[in-house]
Amino acid sequence: MGWIFAVLIALVALLLTKPGWRWFYIAGATANRDLTALWAYIKLLRYTKRHERLNYTVADVFERNVRAHPDKVAVVSDTQRWTFSQVNEHANKVANVLQAQGFQKGDVVALLLENRAEYVATWLGLSKIGVITPLINTNLRGPSLLHSITVAHCTALIYGEDFLEAVSEVAKELPAELTLFQFNNENNNSQTTEKDIARSKNLNALLATASKDKPNKAQVNHHDKLVYIYTSGTTGLPKAAVISHSRYLFIAAGIHYTMGFQEEDIFYTPLPLYHTAGGIMCMGQSVLFGSTVSIRKKFSASNYFADCAKYNATIGQYIGEMARYILATKPSEYDRKHRVRLVFGNGLRPQIWPQFVERFNVAKVGEFYGATEGNANIMNHDNTVGAIGFVSRILPKIYPISIIRADPDTGEPIRNKDGLCQLCAPNEPGVFIGKIVKGNPSREFLGYVDAKASAKKIVKDVFKHGDMAFLSGDLLVADEKGYLYFKDRTGDTFRWKGENVSTSEVEAQVSNVAGYKDTVVYGITIPHTEGRAGMAAIYDPQRELDLDAFAAILAKVLPAYARPQIIRLLTKVDLTGTFKLRKVDLQKEGYDPNSIKDTLYYQTSKGRYELLTPQVYDQVQRNEIRF
Repeated sequence: MGWIFAVLIALVALLLTKPGWRWFYIAGATANRDLTALWAYIKLLRYTKRHERLNYTVADVFERNVRAHPDKVAVVSDTQRWTFSQVNEHANKVANVLQAQGFQKGDVVALLLENRAEYVATWLGLSKIGVITPLINTNLRGPSLLHSITVAHCTALIYGEDFLEAVSEVAKELPAELTLFQFNNENNNSQTTEKDIARSKNLNALLATASKDKPNKAQVNHHDKLVYIYTSGTTGLPKAAVISHSRYLFIAAGIHYTMGFQEEDIFYTPLPLYHTAGGIMCMGQSVLFGSTVSIRKKFSASNYFADCAKYNATIGQYIGEMARYILATKPSEYDRKHRVRLVFGNGLRPQIWPQFVERFNVAKVGEFYGATEGNANIMNHDNTVGAIGFVSRILPKIYPISIIRADPDTGEPIRNKDGLCQLCAPNEPGVFIGKIVKGNPSREFLGYVDAKASAKKIVKDVFKHGDMAFLSGDLLVADEKGYLYFKDRTGDTFRWKGENVSTSEVEAQVSNVAGYKDTVVYGITIPHTEGRAGMAAIYDPQRELDLDAFAAILAKVLPAYARPQIIRLLTKVDLTGTFKLRKVDLQKEGYDPNSIKDTLYYQTSKGRYELLTPQVYDQVQRNEIRF
């Protein structure tokens, strides 16, 4: 009996140390989450491996859906209702026209067109002959537009007549050998107007006589480049991220299996189709899985659920600040009069998550996180409020993503004595990374067209010498159960009064208190002070904000060090394609009332916000007013 007692003592000692009783609690609490995700991951790998083995392209998979249900609606909008066969016929016409014009595999033809059925059909058609399509952000003008066309080494540009003026502005600076094709809307199908660019060809006229049969077979492969998608960040010129056929399949299939989408689902997205979320994650459900996708040319918060009801949508998509805009609308009969069972996207802030699902009676939220160019992609599939995904505590090496210790300002990894990176402990913020494995669509990093820009996103010698990982540049934190939460971008956190301040967390609270208005928070330098003080720019053109009430409520939800010291009430906003204010531009402008037309306020020692006049500004510079 003594040996049995000794074994029991040894087992208890083992459980209390490695892995310990707590491990079993965590394992029990997260087993269903992890096993559900594991099964989805297995289905995803099986899907991608099969298509790789068959050397399938995106067009091959789409044509399979065309054969299965040619008369089913693929894309629907206010003005269009295209079946799978219609999309395919238009795609074939585009391919035949461009092939007849001498374009071939490896050529690069940019697309600048609003959300419409022809958008999808155009890049699909180009892909059938091996032409790569940079998807140009429709908001770009001038130097940014010119840069996007030239950085991708385009040989042609297809643009809609709605962008005639934008293209005309840069036409003289475009390479002489670059061919321009203008696509006209239904009411101007094949006519040429005086405003047309002289060197531009009328695409509608060419399509009218083109064959709708499948083009001559081009040797397009599973791993060939498909499209370029531009990062829309808040700084610098756009960078063209490479999306191959294999990566398109992986992204669209990844969210399909993880979120449990079905072929009979009807999707609604008001997102631009040049964006990864709208163009791949959502439209990919039609292209690859045969679902119907309803689109809108421009996002409207007040019409979001009305559109969902009109199209009988079962799944809605959001991104960035969309959910906040929708929540800020007046109550409507469509708030609950819809069939939406799930909304998915990224950027639904935890501070409004419960209010959103309660008001609109949404059963499930699927929050995802990932960069267009990156391989560190995660999803929250079990409705955990605020989480953007998770890393398994039971099987952490199945999906090799990690949070490593790094400088929050520069994002530079903090290394140990051996020169290797260090994992963060639970609840310790760090930079999110994804291990790079060449040839694996879930782990490969294709980067940008610009090789130098790609190199900046790779960190080497991570956990062993010679290995590599994609460096996201985002600060995340994992709790004890492995749920991951977004903290901020590296460089966006700042230190004030000896405390680290997360701009994203402060933005969320300031926006809520200000009635869900557009808000951006950033750190500014003030003479004679340590660190950076918080400044909030709030879009309030009608001057509706009661600053006394605002300050009083803010004092209840934010600690003193996190409250903005200076407020700027914006009369106009410049948003990115993902509905983010351009933070760096505002940060550079600072808080000088002599050069800023917007009204500025500063927080007094009593906690109130008072007008920041040129006289007050001078007193701050002389250290006569202190924060």
